[in-house]
Amino acid sequence: MLVVVIAGYSLTLKNTDANGVTRTGLQGFLYFITPHVEGLTVERFLQILLDAMSQLFFSLSVSMGIMITYGSYVKKDVNLGKSVNQIELFDTLVALLAGVMIIPAVYVFSGVEGMSAGPSLMFISLPKVFDAMGAAGTFVGALFFLAAIFATLTSCISVLESIAANCVEIFHTSRKKAVLVLSVIYLAASAAIALGCSKLYFELPLPNGSVGQLLDLMDYISNSVMMPFIALLSTILIGWVKSPQYVIGEMERNGETFRRRGVYTVMIRCIAPVMMLVLFLQSTGILS
Repeated sequence: MLVVVIAGYSLTLKNTDANGVTRTGLQGFLYFITPHVEGLTVERFLQILLDAMSQLFFSLSVSMGIMITYGSYVKKDVNLGKSVNQIELFDTLVALLAGVMIIPAVYVFSGVEGMSAGPSLMFISLPKVFDAMGAAGTFVGALFFLAAIFATLTSCISVLESIAANCVEIFHTSRKKAVLVLSVIYLAASAAIALGCSKLYFELPLPNGSVGQLLDLMDYISNSVMMPFIALLSTILIGWVKSPQYVIGEMERNGETFRRRGVYTVMIRCIAPVMMLVLFLQSTGILS
């Protein structure tokens, strides 16, 4: 509900900069949904594709072990095909709403140049939106960032769950002990990354052409390097070692029909491995 309200308000924004140029939220929305292919090269296209795939990996929790861990907890009578369709639909809708919430605001206050801020966009543009709301903005802003804290916490729990589940199984330790030890490591690493915005601040050129600090570096390593690599290994494992029929059997275990079985087989065996290999080589700078 907050995302819908803020997205709607972002479209009504208007700002005139020091040069007398007036930009509106509606113009920002049109910029958001309009493809821009000027000066597009093969290398640049691959970088854009890599960025998009990185967002996809993170948004759907692919190549992190999260879906595999949660999938192992799913009851046998659950219709997996229906669950996948729901995830695809709602994840896409929320992603589009998030874009409408942030991109028009960035365009209004910072123009096209302001869109290169990366993961910190939410903390740069949205406060300006809340400020434009007047007195109500204080309440909406506080509520939004409180919700963001819970969203972050649940995401952390998801990542921690996949690691904890594996540690319990591999080291034959208790779940409480595994969670306690991993939480300490988790907090220490998170504190160090948070300090990257102050005490541990530095700037480092990244292979994708941007310049980032510690948070950007960790975001790049996890989303743009490790995830494509793990996805590549996953496509080989499922497509060629276990065979696609292993997954198809799970999808149809209760008599359901997996309508995309043919497309899935071609994707997991032929198309996805090539895409992941190209993206991995691009992310490491080898291809360029």
